[in-house]
Amino acid sequence: MKKHLKIYLASPRGFCAGVKRAIEIVDKSLIKYGAPVYVRHEIVHNKQVVEDLKKKGAIFVDEITDIEDKTRPVIFSAHGVPKSVPEEAKEKKLSYLDATCPLVSKVHRESEQLHKRGYDIILIGHNNHPEVIGTMGQLPKGAITLVETMEDAQTLVDSDFSKPIAYITQTTLSVDDTAEIINCLIKKFPNIKAPVKEDICYATTNRQLAVKTMAPKCDMFFIVGSRNSSNSVRLVEVAKKAGCINAQLVYFEKEIPFKDIQDSKTIGISSGASAPEELVQNLINKVKKDRIVTIEEVVVAEEKVIFKLPKELN
Repeated sequence: MKKHLKIYLASPRGFCAGVKRAIEIVDKSLIKYGAPVYVRHEIVHNKQVVEDLKKKGAIFVDEITDIEDKTRPVIFSAHGVPKSVPEEAKEKKLSYLDATCPLVSKVHRESEQLHKRGYDIILIGHNNHPEVIGTMGQLPKGAITLVETMEDAQTLVDSDFSKPIAYITQTTLSVDDTAEIINCLIKKFPNIKAPVKEDICYATTNRQLAVKTMAPKCDMFFIVGSRNSSNSVRLVEVAKKAGCINAQLVYFEKEIPFKDIQDSKTIGISSGASAPEELVQNLINKVKKDRIVTIEEVVVAEEKVIFKLPKELN
């Protein structure tokens, strides 16, 4: 006989406005220009999204030099690119569309303004993440100091900087971990300049809040998302910190641990900002085969943000 299972379902979850816009840019470019269109790097960090767009005629490349047909347009991913990338596209006379999330572009503009005003800039973020590479690539080498961890922040000293200091952050970080690092920086450098409006995006904040609210009630927690998706990996960490030690990422091709679910009375489900909703529903449907499921949606915010498409596609 099937046992009862309570599923707490996070809301909001899944696609944020920046991801929706990026995917729509590829879709509309394929309609306007025909296939193929090139995309530099994964448009968003989700294998299913990338595979679906490949089927429609998108060709994903690592660098602009990998583009074989120079008559076709190229799209830059939602994570943003260093300034050198559009410059290279112009040199090669490529037409390009920029799918950088507007909230990442805000951090880019912020870094440029701070640099112009004579600040040394600290960027809180993850080394080698495409967003961090893009942000650091807005300014000359050495203009931005990357801080990844509390330890990094603690080792900084006044003599590392010759000008007033400001900080900016990657948009997809853990809200709580970042707050700890910021507090450390404020203690060390009391005059450090903060962003006018915080850089961690609304979608990251909302998804983390939903997970944090639900985690203490759950025996297990599943975050649907890719392993290279920063915001998805952060959600797993948030669930563990908030009280659900058995939290894990459900990514493309991962086996779902049904045996563990059999021993659970309550599970939580959310998804990263680049994970399609159909993956969440697939997971729920698979669980329903073995259990009598009751679903409670935990709503912590309503998201009504919509970002405009580039003028070339309107």
